[in-house]
Parts: sequence; C-alpha cells; structure tokens
Amino acid sequence: MAPKRLLTEFGMGTSLRRQDYTEAAVRAVKDALWHNSINLAELFGRPKGDMLIDVEIGVQAPDRVNSAAILAVFPYGQPKVTVVKGGLDVPRTDGGKPTVIANAAISVSLEVGA
Repeated sequence: MAPKRLLTEFGMGTSLRRQDYTEAAVRAVKDALWHNSINLAELFGRPKGDMLIDVEIGVQAPDRVNSAAILAVFPYGQPKVTVVKGGLDVPRTDGGKPTVIANAAISVSLEVGA
C-alpha cells in the first residue's frame, strides 16, 4: 500500500521579542493542529499511531529551529519535520530583535487501499 495524503492544515506562530525561532515554529504547529478536530485515523478504523505526519516549517533562520521541540508537540502518529527558509522577520522600530513569524504546513497520510 502507498501512503495517501488525506489532510493538510496550515498555521502561523510568532516570537514577538525574543527572536526564538523554535518557539515561533512550535506555535505555528499548534495553531495548525488547533484548527481541526478531525479524527482521521478513526475514520478509517485505524490506530492513531498509523498516521504519517509531514510537518514543514518555514522561518528565516532554519538552522535555529530545534526539530525535537516540534516533534514533542505530537502525542501520536509518526511525525517527520522539515525546516526550510521562509516565514518572515519583521524589524522593530526601536532597534530590538525582530519579530519572528513561522509558517507551518502539516500533512497527514495513511496507508489506504489494497
């Protein structure tokens, strides 16, 4: 069986003053997850652990994101995290650290069919 993508959700997260790329990414993932309450695995009569979860995070400094912190957000399933250049750093007028905006795309797949 080949995995079939069944759901994609998007989210955004920020770090307003600390320039914490990991925290912005975690907030983006949580934002995406909180947008739905679809019990996808149960819909197909499968355990939640069977879900293949592809997480793509976009931030301006991908090397400053701790992927383990993102993985820790998921209580079940098989998450895989990819961090790419994206998102946005918004300069502050007072000269402080820029506001960090992270974007997340979460796709959930299951092995379905014969």
